[in-house]
Amino acid sequence: MTSSLAGGCQCGAIRYAISGAPRARYVCHCREYQKQSASAFGVSLMVASADFRLTRGAVKSWTRVADSGRRRRCLFCAECGMRLWHEAEPPEGTLAVKGGSLDVPPDLSTATHIWVSRKLAGVVIPEGRPRFEEEPD
Repeated sequence: MTSSLAGGCQCGAIRYAISGAPRARYVCHCREYQKQSASAFGVSLMVASADFRLTRGAVKSWTRVADSGRRRRCLFCAECGMRLWHEAEPPEGTLAVKGGSLDVPPDLSTATHIWVSRKLAGVVIPEGRPRFEEEPD
């Protein structure tokens, strides 16, 4: 991945830029991401909060308790409802940017798989990729 990334929502009301390289790339098999994506898993890029900049639009948020028991603030477009990123509550200095919101989709060949204890039957994790039964520390 490059050190300059951009993305936004489906309707175009929200745009963002990321100036630094992602710290990590996750494929998360938790039930919350399955529900949120209406699919088998969610894709997130962990980036430094200081590297993330909203360049257009205004987001709304709501807070939930994640499978880990931690509180997560979920930010989304007020117009189309697309989820864009998550952050810990209270903030921890990083954001989990939703991979599908990036202009250039992330390469998942080097992703770490988390919450594999909740992976749907039939989903294959590539050989040799790091995997965690739940969320790593």
